[in-house]
Amino acid sequence: MGKVIAIANQKGGVGKTTTAVNLASAVAAAGKRVLLVDLDPQGNTTSGYGILKKSVTKSVYQLLTGDGAPEECVVHTKYKVDIIPSNIQLSGAGIELVMLDRREARLREGLALLNKNYDYIFIDCPPSLDLLTLNGLCASDTVLVPIQCEFFALEGLSELMSTVRTVKSMYNRYLDIEGVLLTMYDGRLNLTLQVVAEVKKHFGSKVYKTVIPRNVRLSEAPSFGAPVNYYDASSKGAASYAELAAELLKNNQ
Repeated sequence: MGKVIAIANQKGGVGKTTTAVNLASAVAAAGKRVLLVDLDPQGNTTSGYGILKKSVTKSVYQLLTGDGAPEECVVHTKYKVDIIPSNIQLSGAGIELVMLDRREARLREGLALLNKNYDYIFIDCPPSLDLLTLNGLCASDTVLVPIQCEFFALEGLSELMSTVRTVKSMYNRYLDIEGVLLTMYDGRLNLTLQVVAEVKKHFGSKVYKTVIPRNVRLSEAPSFGAPVNYYDASSKGAASYAELAAELLKNNQ
């Protein structure tokens, strides 16, 4: 059975999708079978793997609404990562899900039929605490939280932790924090060091030793439809996500 990890933070611009795209690729490069679920209506994870959103006929929308068999929604990529893509259809799914039975468990039930095929399933959640994110958390074993090394890093994090506690008490008693990842790191700035200290004070050993630096190659890779370890394997960004993958795999031995 594969481990399911939600990558979530309701604050936008924290490197959530960048982490989903590149961590999944780095874990696959380490020899693991990986499925990546794009649960964000913006579909940036889908584009990050060079998949044209307009050409997608079966997506996470069909998985959630039951209009497609789970295996029909999976796209195999040349980057050793399978993806359940997203497109504009998903933007209305939150309203439609409200009217469905077991609305919070739709993703979990769909992924249950695929779980045996993978070692890790990563879910890129939208930057909000809505019914889509609730589905992501209910389907997951753990949550990985990216936090940017900026002044407002901890703003809104209490709401995410409160949501995690609520999901744990009501829907998914096994849900736990996988780890907290510091992104956009610049060790030359005092502010960065202050944020790191504050995050470690709150989360202790849950904070990954690996940090993700600001890196031009990480920003460029999505426009080429490739994870950074394929776009520029020698870049700092690729090295950092390979290091993060190794740390995650070590923690899950």
